[in-house]
Amino acid sequence: MEGLKKKAIRGGFAKLVGQAFNFGLRILFLVVMARLLDPEDFGLVAMVTVIAGLFGLLALSSATVQKDTITDEQMSTLFWINLLIGALLAGLCVLAAPILVAFYSEPRLYWITVSAGTGFIFSTAAAQHLALLERQLRFITLAVIDIVCQLVGLVVGVGLALAGFGYWALVASTIALPAMTTICAWTVTGWTPGRPRRKAGVRSLLHFGGTVTLNTVVTYVAYNFEKVLLGRFWGADVLGLYGRAYQLINIPTQNLNVAVGGVTFAALSRLQNDPIRLRSYFLKSYGLASSLTLPTTMFCALFAEDIVLVALGPKWAEAASTFRLLSPTVLVFGIINPTAWLMVSTGLQVRSLRIALVIAPLVIAAYIIGMPYGANGVALAYSTAMTLWLVPHILWSLHGTPISPWSMLVATSKPFISALIAAAIAFATAHYFVRHLHSPFFRLALEAAVMFVVYYWVLLFIMGEKALYLDLLRELRGSSSTQEG
Repeated sequence: MEGLKKKAIRGGFAKLVGQAFNFGLRILFLVVMARLLDPEDFGLVAMVTVIAGLFGLLALSSATVQKDTITDEQMSTLFWINLLIGALLAGLCVLAAPILVAFYSEPRLYWITVSAGTGFIFSTAAAQHLALLERQLRFITLAVIDIVCQLVGLVVGVGLALAGFGYWALVASTIALPAMTTICAWTVTGWTPGRPRRKAGVRSLLHFGGTVTLNTVVTYVAYNFEKVLLGRFWGADVLGLYGRAYQLINIPTQNLNVAVGGVTFAALSRLQNDPIRLRSYFLKSYGLASSLTLPTTMFCALFAEDIVLVALGPKWAEAASTFRLLSPTVLVFGIINPTAWLMVSTGLQVRSLRIALVIAPLVIAAYIIGMPYGANGVALAYSTAMTLWLVPHILWSLHGTPISPWSMLVATSKPFISALIAAAIAFATAHYFVRHLHSPFFRLALEAAVMFVVYYWVLLFIMGEKALYLDLLRELRGSSSTQEG
């Protein structure tokens, strides 16, 4: 178990560093493309990707990470099943293309949809290799792959946008990323799948992965259906503005969730039969995730206008109000998403699916209520629904597990109080001293400096979390020394 702890800490640090680079590349891509393209370009691609994305939510390979033991025959069989489904999904995109054209009354969507389908073949060809790396806790390798692929996607997208290809630059970027991921994953694992075997014993693996996939599909529909409605009833421009606000508010916390969540899921899967260690590891991971997501989300809510002006530019100023109204949803996700790590890693994937089946109609009803009022109405209704759902979600997720709601509250209380104090001081500083600056970049830089300096000072010294972070640092150094030795 000590070896697992060292690998998890080293892997967690690697994922955080990797996601920091990933965050920078995604923000750079968004900043550059927002200035080269128009909201309509983003809206057109979003009309397709929000539907096509539904087809690409396979999680069959998740069993490779979660199960205690797995054979090479089982992994090979899962690979070929994934690849077959990817080919079927690519064909389904071809069939869906004329339907999307008719639904949105937009003929340009045909070839966008057909082209987007090729990404499924690349994604499914890499799924088993990526799962194998995750099972082996090779998170440094995964981080490097992620950075390289994001960089390739950025270069392809920006290059084509500069060449005047418009929305095709976005399409090409979304295809280049999974293609490069497949090349990298096959290269670094050195694993070549064998022939599929009918009696490889994959039924339980498919049941687990199928349940997780269905859960992911339901969740995806719940959290993306508003984009379909906005595109249908308000058009590509409004969807483009809403989509960029949604992406911008989600990038920081999504990257952090991927960084901590990937490592936590793999580690909890190894600890599922040791409830004491599982409880300790989960609460530490949850506290770390909260300490990163809470201040970031509050900062986004307070300084939405400056963030949008700096990240997207003046022509996207209308997105600022939507950006702010969406911030409570990200705060809620930062609190509830870790419970999914716990449920899936400990074999409670059916419960996770049932929870998703309750969330879906709740948020879809909220979208319908807010739809007559445009993007801001949808954002407000969405945030309200998710806020009301927070407590029931926590109670249901943790029922019968080694984790109590009170222990989760304790784990997140110090980061939450620290973030509130930092937000109040940053807001007051901005209101009285910073707002007179004409440059949104310098305003945002000063606001961020005040917010995060105050936050970490309160968290480490007033709330007494300094010892915890020093312990993590010592473990990381020890893990690095062991690895070098």
